[in-house]
Amino acid sequence: MAQHLAVEVHGAGDPVILIHGLGGTSNVFTPQVGALSRFFQCVRFDLPGSGRSAITDDVSISGFVDAVVAVLDSRGIERAHVVGHSLGTVVCQHLAIRQPERVRSLSLIGPLHAPPEAARPALRDRAAKARADGMVGIADAVVQGGTSADTKANRPEVAAFVREILMRQDPEGYARTCEALAAAEPADVARIACPTLLITGDEDGTAPPPAVRALASKIPGSNLRILDRCGHWTTFERPAAVNEALVNFLFSVA
Repeated sequence: MAQHLAVEVHGAGDPVILIHGLGGTSNVFTPQVGALSRFFQCVRFDLPGSGRSAITDDVSISGFVDAVVAVLDSRGIERAHVVGHSLGTVVCQHLAIRQPERVRSLSLIGPLHAPPEAARPALRDRAAKARADGMVGIADAVVQGGTSADTKANRPEVAAFVREILMRQDPEGYARTCEALAAAEPADVARIACPTLLITGDEDGTAPPPAVRALASKIPGSNLRILDRCGHWTTFERPAAVNEALVNFLFSVA
């Protein structure tokens, strides 16, 4: 599978694999790669159906976990620190349960356990909209609902980049990823045994602090950080705070 994925590697040291979310690509982690690659080997890739990676027959949470394992195997990586954003955090949780021996630590940014039942029909409706109308309307809605008031008012370049990354998605690949998230089942996170960090924004409507705190309470020994004036596009909106939290956490468990 790895040969069909767009993979980039930066730096040297203990491996860190980076898994983006719905509507994202590996570029979601560009602000982090600059900081982390000074100390770690950063491996980032586009999930099947997103960005520069081809759509596969299995665009699902299980298929995404298989893709992570394929990337690890292709690089000869036995164990890695695993970092995810949004949908990517769901993949992280299932990976840590399915193959705990491959996961050295988890960093979950804008984390989800699974979509609330009320959100599942909306995700399927979004998939239908992508197929029927393309990505422009979806991109505008995501910028409006997914970024903080401070980002929209004072950092329009971040809002512009979020819009661009959504508009560059293949509508069918994005639609299938929406359906994969809509079908996602929660992982048994009480079984996660590795060190875990959760980060979310105080204005994140997708991963609101109360929900993330509830998720953290189910993961033994996990740590939670809540960033101020931050929406769901955490890595863009508060890159310095995310980088500081990640570097400190990864060094603490290295």
